[in-house]
Amino acid sequence: MDRADTLATLAHQTVTFADGMTLECGVSLRRLDVAYRTYGTLNAARSNAVLVCHALTGDQYVAEPHPITGKEGWWEMVVGPGRSVDTDRFFVICANVLGGCMGSTGPRSQRDGDGTGDGPTDTGPWGTEFPPVTIRDMVRAQKRLIEHLGIARLFAVMGGSMGGMQVLEWVALYPDAVFAALPIATASYHSAQNIAFHEVGRQAIFADPDWQGGQYWRSGKVPARGLAVARMCAHITYLSEQALTRKFGRRLQNAPKDPSEAITLFGDMFEVESYLHHQGSTFVHRFDANSYLTITRAMDYFDLAADHKGDLANAFRGTRTRFLLVSFTSDWLFPTAESRAVARALNRAGANVSFVEIPSDKGHDAFLLDEPDFHRTLAGFLAGCAEHAGLDV
Repeated sequence: MDRADTLATLAHQTVTFADGMTLECGVSLRRLDVAYRTYGTLNAARSNAVLVCHALTGDQYVAEPHPITGKEGWWEMVVGPGRSVDTDRFFVICANVLGGCMGSTGPRSQRDGDGTGDGPTDTGPWGTEFPPVTIRDMVRAQKRLIEHLGIARLFAVMGGSMGGMQVLEWVALYPDAVFAALPIATASYHSAQNIAFHEVGRQAIFADPDWQGGQYWRSGKVPARGLAVARMCAHITYLSEQALTRKFGRRLQNAPKDPSEAITLFGDMFEVESYLHHQGSTFVHRFDANSYLTITRAMDYFDLAADHKGDLANAFRGTRTRFLLVSFTSDWLFPTAESRAVARALNRAGANVSFVEIPSDKGHDAFLLDEPDFHRTLAGFLAGCAEHAGLDV
């Protein structure tokens, strides 16, 4: 079974909202599907729910083997029995974002009418005609899921990178629905540099002949080369120079044993090149190009201060949510200064906020990797919040 068939036929745990949802852009989706996974047990008071928001290329399979790759969940180091987010104590929920390609409504979804109320009902996948979505739209879809599960107030909302953007939007949009918020390695807006990197990736997809104007699904092809290059470009931003040097340096893969042997211009690769090629080739087996375009654009649009009269503090005034902001010293994609700016805005809003910068040479991806200080910080904060809330498990 090839990649396209895998994405199309994979079954997910999904809830369908037949009344759909109207997006910020004004387009009404006549049907809303939210795919999700849960871990642990919801207590009798329904007070121990933790929503984990995934990053750009993540999905709902946070703490179990991925159904396509077979790899362990993307945050199994953090979520699970006895881990920082202890599923023996908390009921953990993770939903595929609106616009995604792992079961939630997105460009691969069958188009059941365009929501305009006139003209014939359109059929087939949305493709590039899927309307633009925002981080706020993603959060509103998640709220529908949380209400469906009978949860009035989340004990915590947490996530890194784009997941952290969702955390900030959750508290701004539903201040009474979140007891604790953990925005990790994130910012209140997407910087010009980050938008630029996203645009390079999008242009790589557009330049692939198999993209076919976004209608690649009609011929059964996928713009694999363009999507792989987009992933390679993005992955560089997730790592630090120190991490790349430590892991690969300038070593050649399969370098000649005899120094006199010639190295052809495009023959043997540096190990770092081989690593990036692997990242790109594996990514195209689990992700849809049009979803990548949709979600990167949602990140680019995100600017929480702009949504609140240009003052980020306005987004949080009067909030009773307890915050933990985490950054990493070598993260140049979402540098510590951006987390500090959020912390200052929270302080001006009178919020209860803690801020921690974790020493690490692993770059932006540090929140996904083995960082004991980070894991201890999460565990300590959640334990303190649980004690303060009198959490009954």
